Amino acid sequence: MTATVTSESVDPGEAAQPASARFPDGFVWGSATASYQIEGAAAEDGRGPSIWDTFSRTPGRVHAGHTGDVACDHYHRYRDDVAIMADLGLQAYRFSVAWPRIQPDGTGPVNTRGLDFYDRLTDELLSKGIDPVITLYHWDLPQALESRGGWASRETALAFADYAQIVYGRIGDRVRTWTTLNEPWCSAFLGYAAGVHAPGIQDPAATFRAVHHLLLGHGLATEALRAAGAQTIGITLNPDAVIPVDPTSPADLAAARIADGLHNRIFLDPLIKGAYPDDMRELMARFTPLDFISAGDEKQINQPIDVLGVNYYTPSYVSAKPGQPASPAAPGTEGIDFTKPAGPVTDMNWLIEPAALTLLLERLHNDYGVPLMITENGAAFPDGPAAGSDEVHDTRRIEYIDGHLRACLDAISHGVDLRGYFVWSLMDNFEWAEGYAKRFGVIHVDYATQERRPKDSALWYSDVIRRNGLG
Repeated sequence: MTATVTSESVDPGEAAQPASARFPDGFVWGSATASYQIEGAAAEDGRGPSIWDTFSRTPGRVHAGHTGDVACDHYHRYRDDVAIMADLGLQAYRFSVAWPRIQPDGTGPVNTRGLDFYDRLTDELLSKGIDPVITLYHWDLPQALESRGGWASRETALAFADYAQIVYGRIGDRVRTWTTLNEPWCSAFLGYAAGVHAPGIQDPAATFRAVHHLLLGHGLATEALRAAGAQTIGITLNPDAVIPVDPTSPADLAAARIADGLHNRIFLDPLIKGAYPDDMRELMARFTPLDFISAGDEKQINQPIDVLGVNYYTPSYVSAKPGQPASPAAPGTEGIDFTKPAGPVTDMNWLIEPAALTLLLERLHNDYGVPLMITENGAAFPDGPAAGSDEVHDTRRIEYIDGHLRACLDAISHGVDLRGYFVWSLMDNFEWAEGYAKRFGVIHVDYATQERRPKDSALWYSDVIRRNGLG
């Protein structure tokens, strides 16, 4: 398959499946969360400040001035939350460790109280028959490290490997699956280019340095985890299905190639093929000398991985448009228009197009040949309890997840090695710059009372897990 998905191949009905469809035996069913989005307890038990604590306290950065200070109070309510997972029949739970809980300054002394929490959470999950899947970094960098340069600094990559070893040393005897980073594209491009995520910087040179040091940190951590005995190691990306608006237009195809390079190949090629693509090297060099790429770095990044996590929500449509300014989140995309054709959207205004997921999975399988796992997929809709009832009817979320699961089945039928699916998210939570305004959970959270209510989608998903398939 070519480097991009073409619009002529995206048929809304392409992912359709028979009325009853089963997943392969051993397919893993789970849900996912992230530490800053759910834990709360931001200043308890020795936790240091993260870049998201700083960012959310900066006026105008987060919707309505919301912060993750309390979030879903999972830090105190984790036993109840694990009981909910068990009731749903979840086989696995993907959660992230908060680096500032473990090392408040990003380096140096270890905060054992922080490790104690993840020790308790791991044991609670295992006691309910739920497999813990660890993400070591889901965006909450210790502020002290950011103050010394953040991901634009090589120091952070080195510190990340040390931190990974510390966490593994405490719970590695009970955790089989380790993910180094979640969506490094967001960390680099939303955090250092567009500035709409923490740390809120707008500097293309820092962006590309962050890309490299995130990847280097992954490589160093993977090597350290492997040496310590970790069984399954991966990284989670949010690869984009980049679709040229006119697949017969050489200009649109060229635009899609650049967009695909900045979102996909700049990460996937060094991770799996051992080198940055030539066109991305040239693009990066427009903004910064490449002296931050030291001899041997690409070999270090190119550590064998056991699984590639795929977070997917929506595709991107691009076309050539002379005079169009570069996207703030994509330095070097002058003359490229990012648009989405009319169609159903989520509360995030993201186009709903499951067939693009099938084609993306096929592209990853064909071009990179590694086992895949859907580590996030879900949708935000403005749902809440029905009047006079505790029930939360979220039909649109069920339709969204059902459509994307059928897209997964379609990919599997075409030979894609897809091993599991984690719905995003277990519960409504702090949705980054959107604060608490967007609800992705299959469990409704009343933020005033912290009451949890399973939505219809949770009950539906529980049935999918039970039958290992769709009705």
